Amino acid sequence: MRVRGVTQLRDVVYVVCYRSSRIRTFSSTTHQRLTDINVSGLRHAWDIAGCEQTSHVYVADNWECVWRVSSDGEDVKRWLPKSPSDTFRPYTLSVTSSRLLVTSGSTQQLTLYDADGDELSRVRLPDYMNRLLDYMNPYHAVESPTGTFIVCHRNTQLRQYHVSEVSNEGQVLRQFSGPLGYSPLTWSCHIAIDSQGNIFVADYGNHRILLLDTQLALHHVIIDKFHHGSVRPERLCYIEQSGQLLVVLNKRVAVFDVLQ
Repeated sequence: MRVRGVTQLRDVVYVVCYRSSRIRTFSSTTHQRLTDINVSGLRHAWDIAGCEQTSHVYVADNWECVWRVSSDGEDVKRWLPKSPSDTFRPYTLSVTSSRLLVTSGSTQQLTLYDADGDELSRVRLPDYMNRLLDYMNPYHAVESPTGTFIVCHRNTQLRQYHVSEVSNEGQVLRQFSGPLGYSPLTWSCHIAIDSQGNIFVADYGNHRILLLDTQLALHHVIIDKFHHGSVRPERLCYIEQSGQLLVVLNKRVAVFDVLQ
């Protein structure tokens, strides 16, 4: 079964698979399987993010809703959108402090919610209606320590993949399309960020994971096909306390010790 997301709260790793209504849980230390959490109604899990402050995980049910699930599985709620008329369609998720950031490919927007599920703000990304060359089809986004947003996306007009830093007003501040001397990004589908603002990029098409600094310049290549074989990273979760990077590789989750 294809894994679509991984996150960790304290010493438990949570994994979701496409077309499965269960969240699989594992010990982060022994990697032993724990008790599954059943989310009745979950159909197309596409991403998962955990929040230490609220002790909940959030699951994107692709283009339908976001589920909120307590870490022990006792509290399960179809959480967002709150209104049936909301055009928001969840795609991927990330958490900064107690705020949830949702990426929606249907509206080219980033939406921030507080711990109660109330909308805080929306960031409109450049789109074809603005007749800009950097029209963004977002795959995933995270909030930086300075309050800007890091977005991995496809530029549909230039047919290129970028990682961009975007302001609260949706202005593109800087972009990264690939390191000099290496092949350009090919389907950069997920990112993670540490407390210093360093960015991990899952470059699926090139079988590699990159580490960028706060200016979106390449720091180094963490994983590539020359040292690890055919590796296609799809989802990332960085655990700063342990220095480990959880990586979804199709039907499994790999754990890498990241040395920066």
